Amino acid sequence: MNTSSHTDQWRSFLESCGKLAIAPPPFEVSGSLTRVTGLVMEAVGLQLAVGSGCTVLMPNGNKVEAEVVGFHGDRLYLMPTNDIFGLTPGAKVIPWSNTGALPVLGEGAQPRRRASDRFRRFPVGKGLLGRVLDGAGRPLDGLGPLEVEHGAPLTNRPLNPLDREPINKILDVGVRAINALLTVGRGQRMGLFAGSGVGKSVLLGMMARYTSADVIVVGLIGERGREVKEFIEQILGPEGLARSVVVAAPADTWPLMRLQGASYATSIAEYFRDQGKNVLLIMDSLTRYAMAQREIALAIGEPPATKGYPPSVFARLPQLVERAGNGLKGGGSITAFYTVLTEGDDQQDPIADAARAILDGHIVLSRQLAEAGHYPAIDIEASISRAMTSLISPAYFEQVRGFKQLYSRYQRSRDLISVGAYSAGSDRLLDRAIQLYPQLETFLQQGMFECARYADSADGLGTLLGQQSQSGPA
Repeated sequence: MNTSSHTDQWRSFLESCGKLAIAPPPFEVSGSLTRVTGLVMEAVGLQLAVGSGCTVLMPNGNKVEAEVVGFHGDRLYLMPTNDIFGLTPGAKVIPWSNTGALPVLGEGAQPRRRASDRFRRFPVGKGLLGRVLDGAGRPLDGLGPLEVEHGAPLTNRPLNPLDREPINKILDVGVRAINALLTVGRGQRMGLFAGSGVGKSVLLGMMARYTSADVIVVGLIGERGREVKEFIEQILGPEGLARSVVVAAPADTWPLMRLQGASYATSIAEYFRDQGKNVLLIMDSLTRYAMAQREIALAIGEPPATKGYPPSVFARLPQLVERAGNGLKGGGSITAFYTVLTEGDDQQDPIADAARAILDGHIVLSRQLAEAGHYPAIDIEASISRAMTSLISPAYFEQVRGFKQLYSRYQRSRDLISVGAYSAGSDRLLDRAIQLYPQLETFLQQGMFECARYADSADGLGTLLGQQSQSGPA
């Protein structure tokens, strides 16, 4: 036998063994499903961190994506992101990896992940502009796959508040009543408090079309599916959509998908802010986000505290809201408007009360004004912008205060005036309020497709009160 040939065979065999030792064939770690109760699935055989992703395999070959939302002993509590119809006891549960691979998504496609992708990263980038996505980052608009190269997690570390740029620049939202009387600054977080059917979506659409922002991110969370299409086509319009990204997680999606949708919209806004862009984030609604967290928390056994809301709900609200705002000094900004549903127009609802405490101001929409045909139905007396005094001059603030005094004085005396019980000359301020009230009311109203720029709004306020406008910065 040829010694050289024999040596080569042994060398080849040893090299093969060495490759196997360095890169052994992959093995699959999996658990099994032991229980499904309501919204929660229980699995054993795995040790995963809260927030990890899993895939549950069905007998018919379909898959259910889920996330670890809690654990008890050796049992994991999983929350699905899609329908669980067809699951059977003992179904295999496969975890994702922790490589942070970016999902490559096409129309209706599932994310392509390796067996070790454990924490999800969602697509972000300029390729999202003009697109409509679901809470998992999948396109809903039929325009083909997403062309993005970056991925971002659903949660980010909060910025040091001392490193943030202060709110010192006025943001023009194109709505006269807000520009002139509730001036908003770049990086401010405002709440839009409204019941159903008072023009909330129309006002959001006006701000989306006319706000002077580089990028608009819209999160439609927990709303009716019909409203998603109407908001995009009729309210946002082609012009608004061109510079927008819409994330839609309607009411018929699972609670985890609604939570993801809100967090994903915020992650997209953070990406553009980090690129130095001024972003307008519109989220409709913060209440549905809280309700989704309540469903999950109650399902895994967290006790209810305030009117059926578990403590985790009030912990997650500021975690979401604090991600918006200005970035580092000299960087971009996220100006956020969160709608808060006031059931039965109750301003003392737990979520409404918590939102007022963590936001930088609130705009209240009045059903009484809406029923009278007054649009936008902004209740100026009940609304406030907490950053306004640092954005405008003291002289202009006095004009704003004068407008509110006249408007409020007339509203308090409306019944006396309407029945003729008030005698002119009894109250000089009320006399002036009666004289100017038609103009005050006209000033607060605006057409859906009418844009009122900040400078024009401020000048109009000064003209109305017979004073020279002094709307410059403080």
